[in-house]
Amino acid sequence: MKQIPLPALLLDEAAFESNCKSIAAKANGKTIRIATKSIRSAKVLQRILESDSVFKGLMCFSPREAVFLIEKGFDDLLLGYPCWDEEAIGEIAKHNKNGRRIICMVDSEEHIDFLERIGQQVNGKLNICIDVDMSTKFGSLHFGVRRSPLTNEIDVLQVARKIKNCEHLELIGLMGYEAQIAGVGEQMPSQQLKNKVVAYMKRKSIQEIAQRRKRMVDALKQEGFILTLVNGGGTGSMDTTSKEEVVTEITVGSGIYSPLLFDYYSSFQYKPALFFALPIVRIPSPHIYTCLGGGYISSGPAGKDKVPQPVYPKGGRLLPLEGAGEVQTPVYFDEAQLQIGDPIIFRAAKAGEICERFQEIVCISNGQIIERYETYRGEGGCFL
Repeated sequence: MKQIPLPALLLDEAAFESNCKSIAAKANGKTIRIATKSIRSAKVLQRILESDSVFKGLMCFSPREAVFLIEKGFDDLLLGYPCWDEEAIGEIAKHNKNGRRIICMVDSEEHIDFLERIGQQVNGKLNICIDVDMSTKFGSLHFGVRRSPLTNEIDVLQVARKIKNCEHLELIGLMGYEAQIAGVGEQMPSQQLKNKVVAYMKRKSIQEIAQRRKRMVDALKQEGFILTLVNGGGTGSMDTTSKEEVVTEITVGSGIYSPLLFDYYSSFQYKPALFFALPIVRIPSPHIYTCLGGGYISSGPAGKDKVPQPVYPKGGRLLPLEGAGEVQTPVYFDEAQLQIGDPIIFRAAKAGEICERFQEIVCISNGQIIERYETYRGEGGCFL
């Protein structure tokens, strides 16, 4: 660690390779699209794609990010979310007309009108994927995330028919992200009752999701649409989504780095691969070592599960009244004997977000630096 300026973002090469292999082995005949928001490094994305032929295509989170990646030689990009950036969409339409494959996401007639107008302005082509809601209702309880307003085949057909009448748009895909399966752990510490409820609702949701997705796909096919992709799932739902006959591909991202939140799933366990190291800059009292920086809090509802945690040396814990701070993070150890300048290693709660804090990822194998990968931020990219 002495040859690495701190703070630093570190990738464990062995864990990274192991996770790529483990995820590829669970594809069950589907292809795997990589969620770029969980990786945020073009060079790491390329390594994943090269690791196994089952990895095909990327799911982006921003139209400008998609243009950035196309210009770096990537292709087959699915925008995971609707967007409202006229200039970037115009560039996408031109790239598509020139033979590249970028797919825009819609879930409303307003999205369609907007994209068709841009397609007309630049005389380009826009491939379209319809995003559908895969949440489950338990009475008044909404189990899932608030994404698309489209919940059934009737909703989907209404949007699809409008696309059919557009000169510059072509419907080629359907996507449904079952966040309540893929993105929710059921082994959260000190939440035994909630864990039991979540596990029960997951089991009830899985069958209902599969049936509803099949009805939507069948309805589109009967209407004459040819779907080249039906996207579903996430790292946390590979086991179930891969068994759905109508699904052609699964989107996976966070499992490659395996952040803290992935410790709380019962159906899989990957190896922690991405860490960050902070230098100790002062020792305010015995047992407390204060690091520079560290307040890399992850998105989602605020809570202890979104806070990074010290993992090495073992036995470190954050102070309850300070936590991980913007410019300093004190860590308490019962026994560790550390010095100013020593590193403390942390794991982030979620995957790609931590890459926005660093310009490069330092790849480590057997304690040696073997490669340095620029993050999006390191290449001047800032897309959200």
